[in-house]
Amino acid sequence: MDNPSAKLSIGVFDSGIGGISVLAEIIKILPYEEFIYFADTLHAPYGDKPEDVVRALSIKAAEFLSSIGIKCLVVACNTATGAAINEIRKMCAFPVVGMEPAVKPAVELCLNGKIIVMATPLTLKSKKFNELIRHYKHRSEIVPLPCPGLVEIIEQGHTHGREIEEYLSHLFSSVNQEDISTIVLGCTHYVLIKKEIVKVMGRKISIIDGNYGTARHTRTILQKEQLLNNEVKEKPKTPLKALVKFYISGNEKDVVRRCRQLLQNEGIVCESEFSHV
Repeated sequence: MDNPSAKLSIGVFDSGIGGISVLAEIIKILPYEEFIYFADTLHAPYGDKPEDVVRALSIKAAEFLSSIGIKCLVVACNTATGAAINEIRKMCAFPVVGMEPAVKPAVELCLNGKIIVMATPLTLKSKKFNELIRHYKHRSEIVPLPCPGLVEIIEQGHTHGREIEEYLSHLFSSVNQEDISTIVLGCTHYVLIKKEIVKVMGRKISIIDGNYGTARHTRTILQKEQLLNNEVKEKPKTPLKALVKFYISGNEKDVVRRCRQLLQNEGIVCESEFSHV
C-alpha cells in the first residue's frame, strides 16, 4: 500500500541562501520530489549568535515547516544542526536530517598534510563538532579555522571578486598553506565560493563538503520510511526541473531571485512560488 505522506514535500531550511547548495544535491538525487525551502534571512547569520538563540530560531523554523506539512526535514545548516538537532528530532513526527562538517571523508582520503575545517565560530564551539574532532584526531591533524563575517559577505551576493578574495587571502595567511592537504567546508554557504578558495590557494587541493552525503542520506531515510514519491518512473530530462516553494523571512524578492539563479547554475530550472514569513 502506498504511503499517502509520500506525496508531501521535503522541507529544507537554512539561515539564508547557503542551504541552496544542499537543496541542489538533493534535487539531483531525488528529481521527482517537491520541496519547500525556508531561508531565515531576517536572522542571518546564525554562526555569530549565542547557541541558545540559534537553538530557538532553529526550533521555530522547524515548527513553521512542520505546520505547512512536510514528510522530511533537512536542516541544511551546520550551525543549526549543532545547536538544535536533538531538540528538533524530539518534536518532529517525521524524519529529520542534519549536517556536520565532512571530517570523516577528509580523514579517509589519507593524504599527507593538515585538514583545515572552515566553519562559523559557533559550529566550531559546538559539542557535536568537538566530539567529531576527538573521534578522528588520532588519524589526522585537524585544524579548525573560524570564518567570522564570511556568511554575511556571501549573503550580500559577493561570491566572487575582490572582496571575497581579500577575505580569503587574509584568512589563509594565518596558516602555512604548504602544510594543508584538505579543506573541509563546514558551512553550506562556503560551497558557493569553492572556486574562489581554489583560486586563492593557488594550487591543487582537496576541498570537501557534506552536501552530497546529506542528499544520499536523505534518500536512504525516505526509502527506509517508504516516503519516496515513486509516481514518476521515467528518466529525468536535462535540465532538471524542480518544484520549490520558497518562504523567506527577509527581503524575499531578491533572495528568491538569487536562489533560483544558484539552482540554475547547477543545471536546475526552478518552477517556484514564494511567500514572506
